[in-house]
Amino acid sequence: MISVEKSVQINRPIAEVFAYATDISKNAEWSADVVRAEQTSAGPVGVGATSILVQKFMGKEMKNEAKVTVYDPPHRFGFKTTSGPVQFEGTQTFEEAEGGTRMTFSMQGEAGGFFKVAEGLLAREVEKSFERDLKTLKAKLEG
Repeated sequence: MISVEKSVQINRPIAEVFAYATDISKNAEWSADVVRAEQTSAGPVGVGATSILVQKFMGKEMKNEAKVTVYDPPHRFGFKTTSGPVQFEGTQTFEEAEGGTRMTFSMQGEAGGFFKVAEGLLAREVEKSFERDLKTLKAKLEG
């Protein structure tokens, strides 16, 4: 089991941070491992909306389909994969803090295939990528 949680303080209003961080079409702008991300369901983002996420991680390309499980703007956003080599659930929480927004991103998952063999390494790489991606998100929104 892989479990990672990281937080970042972003000096922007909560609604702005929520809107950007939960827009799947913006994901590749701040997540270095993302090759392609797009919503696959019609209509606005909400519970039940689906997406596809293609990532290059540890030298392997992986494609996951996901479904939004929690949509409570501007405080919580949750999703879980419905297919792919790593089954995971993620939650992003947003709270007003110190004149800006504190965003916490947590993920729990089970690796399969190649990634199951390297689960310990995968957990460390996921943690590093979360740290890097949250720094990039902060820079994008504050820049």
